[in-house]
Amino acid sequence: MTSAATAPAASAEPQLLRTDKNGITTLTLNRPGQFNALSSVLLNELQSALDAVAKENSIRVVVIAGSGPAFCAGHDLKEIRVNRNPDFIEDLIRRCSRMMMTLIEIPQPVIARVHGIATATGCQLVAACDLAVASTEARFATSGVNFGLFCNTPGVALSRNLPRKQAMEMLLTGDFIDAQTALKQGLVNRVVSPAELDAEVMKLAAAIKGKSRASISLGKQAFYKQLEMGMEQAYQYASQVMTCNIMDDDAAEGIDAFLQKRPPKWRS
Repeated sequence: MTSAATAPAASAEPQLLRTDKNGITTLTLNRPGQFNALSSVLLNELQSALDAVAKENSIRVVVIAGSGPAFCAGHDLKEIRVNRNPDFIEDLIRRCSRMMMTLIEIPQPVIARVHGIATATGCQLVAACDLAVASTEARFATSGVNFGLFCNTPGVALSRNLPRKQAMEMLLTGDFIDAQTALKQGLVNRVVSPAELDAEVMKLAAAIKGKSRASISLGKQAFYKQLEMGMEQAYQYASQVMTCNIMDDDAAEGIDAFLQKRPPKWRS
């Protein structure tokens, strides 16, 4: 099924499309003529869609994609220029940051399907997803510095994916890196030809969706939380989470299935 994430005006083209298939939800940025720039409307629709998906137990994996030639060109600079006042800008950035955090907070793993350019906040969107699969034609940049706009908020996600000096080089120069460089530096997980992109995304999603939803959700939450801790605190926290995980019914089923040499039957 394909639908707009929220109800747009009758005459407006939906800026976000949702497709559900076999436990995988694909959210497609749908502003091809604007290179899928994140307008206020698109941000609202994406936030609403993620909030809805988070509550749906049948959805195991989320894919973020883009229509047209680009994945996402960042914020809509025309909208920003027209609405250049502190209240609008602060609210826009706050809502964008909230959406990026939601990608991390929802129980389902999120995969970025990157077929074209991902610049500024578009690059941040890739970095904020749990996983990313890129086409060989994809390119990445935090190019705001070229327009007098240092990519401070994209830098939050970028610096948690790339080594410090590589992140700073992207932020300071605004230069593009290609998909293979993004792979080497840790921004994406896999790089394939354009013809193989959809199959590779679905292959990765399929490898995840068959796992216990409870275990994946708990593990994803713990992974990001322990990253912000010192080593000793991280082990203490991870030990508590591991204990909860082992005591869960799905873990008992998984162990029994392994010992009995049969596929597990998850309760979730």
